[in-house]
Amino acid sequence: MNKEINIFWFRRDLRLDDNIGFYEALNGDYPVLPIFIFDKEILEKLPKNDARVNFIFNTLQSMRKTLQKEHNSSLAIYSGTPIEVYKEIINEYNVNTVYTNHDYEPYALQRDEEIKKLLNDNNISFKTFKDQVIFEKNEIVKADGNPYVVYTPYMKLWKKTFDSNSLNIFSTNSVLHNLIEHTRLPNVTLQDIGFITSDQNISDYDVTPTLIANYEDTRNFPAKNGTSHLGPHLRFGTVSVRKMVKKAIVEKNEIFWQELIWREFFMQILWHFPETVTKAFKPKYDNIKWRNNESEFKAWCEGKTGYPLVDAGMRELNKTGYMHNRVRMLVGSFLCKHLLIDWRWGEAYFAEKLHDYELASNIGNWQWVSGSGVDAAPYFRIFNPTTQIQKFDKNHGYIKKWVPEYQELTYPKPIVEHKAARERCLQTYKSALN
Repeated sequence: MNKEINIFWFRRDLRLDDNIGFYEALNGDYPVLPIFIFDKEILEKLPKNDARVNFIFNTLQSMRKTLQKEHNSSLAIYSGTPIEVYKEIINEYNVNTVYTNHDYEPYALQRDEEIKKLLNDNNISFKTFKDQVIFEKNEIVKADGNPYVVYTPYMKLWKKTFDSNSLNIFSTNSVLHNLIEHTRLPNVTLQDIGFITSDQNISDYDVTPTLIANYEDTRNFPAKNGTSHLGPHLRFGTVSVRKMVKKAIVEKNEIFWQELIWREFFMQILWHFPETVTKAFKPKYDNIKWRNNESEFKAWCEGKTGYPLVDAGMRELNKTGYMHNRVRMLVGSFLCKHLLIDWRWGEAYFAEKLHDYELASNIGNWQWVSGSGVDAAPYFRIFNPTTQIQKFDKNHGYIKKWVPEYQELTYPKPIVEHKAARERCLQTYKSALN
């Protein structure tokens, strides 16, 4: 029989350093085979030029090269369903333990249960670790054990519980010699997994002291380059959340720190309430009679609503895979409240387009703008898409960039009149909620 090995399974943690599960695997008793699986179940739902798949692919190739060049090892990259791939691996290797990091989304939990059963049936241990968050599951809950559904008390207890002195950074460099020695492990091409090169790129993140110092003053203005672009990197784990929290503390920036806590708030909400993937957190909101006008939805998707700030956001999203967070709130509110289109339609469109798409935050934020979620804005708070320009894009810098024709005769007339849409929304919500 082949020599006994352990496996580390990369998923949402695409980095070699400060990766807890990887660190634990490398400190085990057997050489480590690192693997990644391009999951067919996930891939077949995505556009063939998906920039996120390109990003994952390029990141993996870079990690693979580092391991080959510096550690006489590699990274085995497979394609298929995880069950199929594990059957293949078990057949080829004498596996003692599979190590990986926790994933909290409903599909991931179900997948991991299936893998755990397969491994148990073959007398292989399955060990998972907390890596992509500081606090998870039931770690920050009320005194009676119930989850928080309002952000501020959750955030306060999160900070009170957090001890910066015990925030460990896990250095894997000292244990990388425990990888298996094999530089020619399985690999795939983009074409092998059915994808093509994307014309969009996922930009590097910016957490320089200057950006963090100015974060509070610049983050709300889409014409300024005042956000970190950390989203996709936290989503795919190319950056460690521990290092980012440490940075927020070192730079003494509460707002930047609190944005990282929002992410964990939504993740624990999804873990406690998995039904919110398809149902309103506040069940009454599922009684709303959405208009769901398909031609209006198309106009919203294409950035042709006749409201320049809404259209700028949608065009930025379509072109780049990114949209400024302040503008996300406006376009979401506009879809649900001005057009009375179901938040689930918007959530699905963002899921397809956003580079930093993350299920918990996407659902949390869409339910927030529609009024149906935890800690949501009251339903009668309806953003005025014209006065928002005055507040956040006074000089029209953002609008000019994405909607250069906004003052031309060719620019569409507003799809709906604000005052009339507001009244219609209040009426519709009121009758559903009473």
